[in-house]
Amino acid sequence: MQTKLLGVLAGFAAAVFGGSVLARPLTPAENRYHPYYAAMPACDSEQVLSTVQSRFEQRESKYWKSGLVIEGFVKVRETGFRSTGLDYIPRRYCQAGAVMNDRKVRNVVYWIGEDMNMTGGNVVRSLSQSLTFGLLPAFNASPFDNWGIDWCVVGLDRNYAYAQNCRAARP
Repeated sequence: MQTKLLGVLAGFAAAVFGGSVLARPLTPAENRYHPYYAAMPACDSEQVLSTVQSRFEQRESKYWKSGLVIEGFVKVRETGFRSTGLDYIPRRYCQAGAVMNDRKVRNVVYWIGEDMNMTGGNVVRSLSQSLTFGLLPAFNASPFDNWGIDWCVVGLDRNYAYAQNCRAARP
């Protein structure tokens, strides 16, 4: 009886811990019916940095009324590219020093994602792709025009939307 119980427990443990785990299939984002191209602007792109700059100014002036403005960026660098895996939406993770009008340099963490329409992508291209199920070419065929950005300035995320030290915006 005791040997039988040990055998059952050993079989259960082998099945749970040692056996093969059923995982979802890995399909690179480029091979989907609505493919991704992993083509996004670089971290130091003028368009990317100006987007962060203008959105920061808008938030600070309208919501927080702090008067803070990003005057420029220093030490812009990429911290990750597709760090979450090939089967997820392609993202480029970046970090830079934001030179503020109070003469402090604060760390800004941001990521650029492909086809992120709600955060600044090209809605026309995405709509045409959705309506045609990706079978017809989009109105705007350049994948570089279909990206969005999400950002966080360390120390100025007052409601911790990105967790402490902007951890949720990092890879």
